[in-house]
Amino acid sequence: MVGDNVTPDIYNLRDALAIAENLGLDLVEISPTANPPVCKVIDYKKFLYELKKKQKEMKAKTAKVVVKEIRLGPNTDDHDFNFKLNHAIKFLQDGSKVKVDVFFKGRSIIYKDQGELMLLKFAQGVVDYGKIEQMPRLEGKRMIMIIAPKK
Repeated sequence: MVGDNVTPDIYNLRDALAIAENLGLDLVEISPTANPPVCKVIDYKKFLYELKKKQKEMKAKTAKVVVKEIRLGPNTDDHDFNFKLNHAIKFLQDGSKVKVDVFFKGRSIIYKDQGELMLLKFAQGVVDYGKIEQMPRLEGKRMIMIIAPKK
């Protein structure tokens, strides 16, 4: 048994519970597989409170990944392309990932190579701000590429 205001030693269960009760604390088993099992005298509610507090801090420190989506067509004009490229650059500067997809409507699926060229041209336009995380690949009627911001 270990803990504050307790001499670390081997006690039987009744004595350990009596010591914990005299101190107004709880007896918590820390390592049940050890021989003999290790118990600690602590305030269990305070321990749980601090544990939740640490988990909350850890959760707050984790970065939340935001994915912005930009849609293009296989025959998107230069002006529209540049407009969407500028939006993507802004998103990457803000630290968001950008998912660019070319959507093929109806029979435009025959222009897969045009869609892939458009996505590669898009990647070339944002090369200073982001790196390609996933190369263009066809999923159904969409060709998708993901770009992550540079650190």
